[in-house]
Amino acid sequence: MSDPSSTASTSLALNAPATPLERAAIVLLSMGEEPAAAVLRCLSREELLEVTQVMSRISGIKVESVKHSLQSFFDDYRLQSGVHGASRTYLKRSLDLALGSDIANSVLNTIYGDAIRPKMERLQWASPKWLAERISQEHVRMQTVFLAFLPPSLASEVAAALPATDRDAALLDMARLDEIDRELLSELDELVDQCLQSLGLQSASVEGVKQVAEILNRVPGDRAQMVESLRARDAAIVDEIERRMYDFFILSRQTDATLQRIVEAVPLEQWAVALKGAEPQLREGILRVMPRRQAQTFEDMIRRAGPVPRSRIEQTRQEIMGQVKALADEGELELQLFQEAVIE
Repeated sequence: MSDPSSTASTSLALNAPATPLERAAIVLLSMGEEPAAAVLRCLSREELLEVTQVMSRISGIKVESVKHSLQSFFDDYRLQSGVHGASRTYLKRSLDLALGSDIANSVLNTIYGDAIRPKMERLQWASPKWLAERISQEHVRMQTVFLAFLPPSLASEVAAALPATDRDAALLDMARLDEIDRELLSELDELVDQCLQSLGLQSASVEGVKQVAEILNRVPGDRAQMVESLRARDAAIVDEIERRMYDFFILSRQTDATLQRIVEAVPLEQWAVALKGAEPQLREGILRVMPRRQAQTFEDMIRRAGPVPRSRIEQTRQEIMGQVKALADEGELELQLFQEAVIE
């Protein structure tokens, strides 16, 4: 996936989109606002963010790309069975008649992962810090079940924002968790309802580090001197700012001459990892400046690499950008750090 902070427009100048995500974005853009909104409501937070980021970036889509995407969609649709699984309502009515209401609810909760889980999933749009503050006054058992029913990625962030003593107690309690009685589930349901009602009142999220990085990238004059002046006041935060200033996807803005110098400095093995999931524009730029034989070797290397953990991809990208920054600091290349307007 592309970095969400990237604002550069990606033009899909391919006969067919390179990834399923791009095909999905084209189908959504083709179906109109209301049908697309209905589809987006069915996605998880991560899926929604990924596909809408691609939707916001793509432009200049060729007719062939649209035709290929829609054809793939309908081909997949035709493969699906005409028989659909029973709805929860249908199953509940049937099980009520067969087993009685209490047993039916128990069976359905096992099948559907508890009735409260869909409510909890709506909290994925809340700030983890805000959720941690909301449950910090609750007893440890309530904190435990609240975290247990959250999607794991959000639960980890909420747990990290809790006071250390509360976090440790909740995690140990969760490890011992087996069943949750109805009374506690009822309390949890009330707490979740309160959170959902207050969701619109949470404070706005501001990416301060990203904003400072964008400002510094546009500052005329001696940018390095300004960065060092800030580093003298807070070295840790400036390290974060610099990572955002030298984001991996600024490579897509560089001239061929700059890219060629960077390709010479970075081993092919690192590119094979770092370009996993990268925008087609960046992949094509890197391949364009490689000698033909090296480009063939590189493409073979990518095919052999197979799936790569996201953490390793991010680490490799940071290592490459560390080398790029060193080259820039030594004056061996001039980086374009932001998308500038051009005049014909």
